[in-house]
Amino acid sequence: MHGRTGRPRVSDRDVLEGIAFVLSTGIGWTKLPAELGYGSGWTCWRRLHEWAEAGVFDRVHQTVLDRLGEQGELDWSRAALDSVSVRAKRGVR
Repeated sequence: MHGRTGRPRVSDRDVLEGIAFVLSTGIGWTKLPAELGYGSGWTCWRRLHEWAEAGVFDRVHQTVLDRLGEQGELDWSRAALDSVSVRAKRGVR
């Protein structure tokens, strides 16, 4: 043993599937069924926050946009921004 105790780390893939399950079904993190094999709801919640802080989801989003753009699959004419999405600077028109 190399100084590690406790349960083995749940794989990132399993945790990502658990996160997707919780977000797509709307169940609470503590209600994630253990028998699905995604780890505990707390593990998924904690890893979600770790990855968000590390910028993982921003990089994935940018990669998806880049690939779609390369394939001509983006239609920017249908894009929209509102004041909730982008902060307006005072005095700038």
